[in-house]
Amino acid sequence: MASIRKTDSSTWQVRYRDPNGRQHARNFDRKTDASRFAHSVETDKSRGDWLDPRLAKVTFEEWAEEWLTQLGHLKPKTRRSYETSLRCHVLPLLGKAKVGTLDRSAIRRFTSQLTEGGAGPAVVQIAVQVTRHVLNIAVEDGALRANPALALRLAKSVAGEKLFLSPEQVSALADAIQPEMYATLIRFAAYTGLRAGEIGALRLGRLDLLRGTVEVAESLADLGGHLEFGATKNYARRHVPLPPFLRDELGEYLALSRRNTDDLVFSAPRGGPLRHGLFYRRAFKPAVLAAGLPEGLRFHDLRHTYAAFCIASTADPYAVMRRMGHSSITVTYNTYGHLFPERDAEITDRLEDLFRRAGVDSSWTRPGASASVSSLT
Repeated sequence: MASIRKTDSSTWQVRYRDPNGRQHARNFDRKTDASRFAHSVETDKSRGDWLDPRLAKVTFEEWAEEWLTQLGHLKPKTRRSYETSLRCHVLPLLGKAKVGTLDRSAIRRFTSQLTEGGAGPAVVQIAVQVTRHVLNIAVEDGALRANPALALRLAKSVAGEKLFLSPEQVSALADAIQPEMYATLIRFAAYTGLRAGEIGALRLGRLDLLRGTVEVAESLADLGGHLEFGATKNYARRHVPLPPFLRDELGEYLALSRRNTDDLVFSAPRGGPLRHGLFYRRAFKPAVLAAGLPEGLRFHDLRHTYAAFCIASTADPYAVMRRMGHSSITVTYNTYGHLFPERDAEITDRLEDLFRRAGVDSSWTRPGASASVSSLT
């Protein structure tokens, strides 16, 4: 049990043992405050809610260092994004704060400071996400009772406008790109829907030109000049069918040089992995301008174009989800739902057809009704 004694300096000291048996002491100017604290300590211990005051004094920066040691399971690109946000946006504002002082108000002030400093919604969202992860460590170790960064209302980032190309525009872009070896890459992106990283990591052994399929199993990320191969976005492999024309074009493209199964299908002009940033600046953007396409066209819009092609060819949402490698049908609908045709009239006609095929007289009325519906109109 916690005990209270008056010290030589006329303060009131509460002495108690934590659940692990360690002795603690805290001084108060008034006996009433000391009694209230002693009671709360015993109540927290009995409920299992007791917090170690020493851990509450550890700075956010120190908790962040511990969190950084636990990121090995993340994809390299995600890990780098978290580390950059922590270094550039979170630590400058929260690093020196004692974790026990961070409540909901402190976190809200933190988000306001970021916004006032010019950070957009996407930057604020990832900064709060990083903060939440760090404070989870403090909660798990007993420095905080609850995570103050949970369930915050943040401004949503506005998704960039998606651009969809026509088949003729895809051909114009492929014809305009230099060097010409990248023409096949443009058509491949627009007619398979692979992400840029997945295209950069595609190896010859994962192309089955006989069956006309490509296995998507890896992704290539450029982390500040360092290229790193890793898993796909959703850590799942998928097989994407190839249109016959693309299968034939890939056969001719690959026949230009002898390749091993581990060789990359698309590489830099002088060999080696394709660095997407350089390709985008030196080849893709100039081709966009030369082909007379919208200046805002991104390489990722070729993936959107593929989705539009699939939907226009009456592919059902589940088939689009599988080909695109989405984690769920919800992602497909949220991204491309507006492209799927409205089928209310079709559904209504089918319901009518089902009724007619059942051979039921449409003039039927409830027993006791004086007239059929048809006779009332």
